[in-house]
Amino acid sequence: MKNKIEQIRKERGIRQEEFAKLLGVSRQTISSLETGRYNPSIFLAHKIAKFFDMTIEEVFLFDEETNLEG
Repeated sequence: MKNKIEQIRKERGIRQEEFAKLLGVSRQTISSLETGRYNPSIFLAHKIAKFFDMTIEEVFLFDEETNLEG
């Protein structure tokens, strides 16, 4: 799943370390989220979106065709 975390974080002038601390996760988690190596739990996705005062859909880009089972 793609996301805009890095773009939004940088636009707001927040460092990875600072963002991680504010969310209660490691900097490595933020890095993995930003590079698409890790998909967050719905709880963490909600926490990130709420932090940015955005919806989950505004932060995370869900490609339905790519993720369909079958």
